[in-house]
Amino acid sequence: MTTALLTTAGARIHYQVQGAGPVLLISQSGEGNADRSADLVSRLAGRYTVVTYDRRGLSRSTLDEPDRTPTVAEHADDVHRLLAAVTDRPAMMLGCSFGGLIGLQLAHDHPGQLSTLIAHEPAAPRLLPAEECAGTLDALAGIQEVFHRDGWQAALRGVMAATGIDPARQEREPEVRPQPFGPERAADFTAFLAHDLTTLCRSTFGAAGADALAAGPTRVVPAIGAATDPTVYSYRCAEVLAGRLGTGLTRLPGGHNGNLTHPRAFAARLDEVLTAAGQAG
Repeated sequence: MTTALLTTAGARIHYQVQGAGPVLLISQSGEGNADRSADLVSRLAGRYTVVTYDRRGLSRSTLDEPDRTPTVAEHADDVHRLLAAVTDRPAMMLGCSFGGLIGLQLAHDHPGQLSTLIAHEPAAPRLLPAEECAGTLDALAGIQEVFHRDGWQAALRGVMAATGIDPARQEREPEVRPQPFGPERAADFTAFLAHDLTTLCRSTFGAAGADALAAGPTRVVPAIGAATDPTVYSYRCAEVLAGRLGTGLTRLPGGHNGNLTHPRAFAARLDEVLTAAGQAG
């Protein structure tokens, strides 16, 4: 594995590259940094050059203005510059939740840089019908209010409920152990709640953006977790996106965080999807 630091507009982005083959960038959900899905990456690196990174403001990626909330376009520009630094060919991307929103924005803003985007339960509330969108944004604002009043641990329960994650009932592959909230992860989750949750709610990516992608060069694959409750907003975003694109929903193992709980099965299914798209080497 190689690690490097990339200077972008107002940030320095820590990233990691490992494996061989066509480039596959993974953009994580929530507080996920470059190490968050190590179990998944280890199962993909035999066929892909896997790129992971710390989103601006998380872990080893620093900001010129730490107190300023970034836009989704800025996050997408970071990925645009990162991909340009590692390849001159169209790359593949797996975007999970907030990472899925970043991937959609990237495909919209930089047509042709991605050959395929797997948008796994993308956190894009403005894809939803107006009333459902308003209810979702109210619920997310409520989570942020809890965070500001009671701290990240209290807000964590709301985030899990919003995405259908129930730790008491969640299945995992036998060798997978839950990842604890150590100091670094707690700091990253705090940054997500303080800034990127606002970014998510302010994002304007919606029907018009999806329609532009439908006519664009990137193959967008809306995906959901096989175990995700179909009523949660992230599932609904993928469902509505599939309708706008005129495609079906691709099911991946596990729930909203199946990339963490089912890395072996998730990697195998992801490889199947990419191979079917003619992308895998």
